[in-house]
Amino acid sequence: MQSELNSLNPKPQVTRREFVVTALSSGFALAVQPVSAATITTDSNGLETGEATIGRSYDTIPGYFARPATGEKFPTILVVQEIFGVHEHIKDVCRRLAKRGYLAIAPELFFRQGDVGKMKDINEILEKVVAKVPDAQVMKDLDSTVAWAEANKGDIKRLGIAGFCYGGRITWLYAAHNREVKAGVAWYGRLQGVAGANQPKHPIDLVKDLTVPVLGLYGGKDQGIPVSDVEDMQNELKGAQSKSEIVIYAEAPHGFHADYRQSYRKEAAEDGWRKTLEWFATHGVK
Repeated sequence: MQSELNSLNPKPQVTRREFVVTALSSGFALAVQPVSAATITTDSNGLETGEATIGRSYDTIPGYFARPATGEKFPTILVVQEIFGVHEHIKDVCRRLAKRGYLAIAPELFFRQGDVGKMKDINEILEKVVAKVPDAQVMKDLDSTVAWAEANKGDIKRLGIAGFCYGGRITWLYAAHNREVKAGVAWYGRLQGVAGANQPKHPIDLVKDLTVPVLGLYGGKDQGIPVSDVEDMQNELKGAQSKSEIVIYAEAPHGFHADYRQSYRKEAAEDGWRKTLEWFATHGVK
C-alpha cells in the first residue's frame, strides 16, 4: 500500500515524527554567537547520542539524549535548557553527564512556541517565546521526558534534574512537582517574580511543598538575580524538610557555567560542576 502511495506522489513526505526528530537546532543558538574560545567540547566516544521524540504521538516535542554505549538502566538526569533552547552547550552538558555513567535527556521545552535557536535578539526570545511558555506545560513535558527515559534504558528510581538560567528556575519547580525526583541542581535560576497566568508561582513560593533536596548555585554579581533574592530563598529554606542548600560564588555573574559565553568563570564553573556530581551521588542519583 505504501509503495502505491509513493508512486502516486513521488515527492518525499515528512511525517510528524520525522519533523520532530530533526527539529533541534544544530550548533549554537544565533543569539549567543560568536562563541568564546573557552568553549568546552565533549566527544561522544563510548556514548550513544541522538535526538528523541518525547510525548504521545499526537503531541510530541524533540529532545537530545546521551548515555553510555553499553549497559542498561542508567541513573537518569533531566537537563533543562537556558533561554537559548537545546543548542550545542546543553547537548554538551548531556554528553558530560553520560561520560559519568548517566542517561541525560534534554527536552526542547519551547518547541510549541517557537525556534529560539534561529532568533538573534535576546529580547525577542524572551518576549515572543519564553514569556508564552506555561509552567504547567513544562511540568507535563518533563513528566513525558521521565516516561521516555524509563522506556530507553533509564532508571527513574535514580532520577535527578539539573537546569541552567531558565532551567534553573524550572528545576526548583519540577522538584516540587515530582516528589519521585531524588535530587536537583539549579544553576542561577530566578527565584522570585510577579505571578501571572503562565507563571503563577515561583520557587520561593514553593519551599513549603519542597521535599526533594535541591542545590542552588548562584553568582554574587548576577545582574538579573539580586543577591537579596538568593538570601531570601536561603532564609526560607532554613529548617525546610527538603534539606536544600544554596551556594553563592561572590565574584561570579549570571551564566558563569556557560563556557561558550563571556560570562564563563572557570573556577566557579568547575567547583559548581564538582558539587553537582557530589550532590547527585549523595542523594542516590548514581
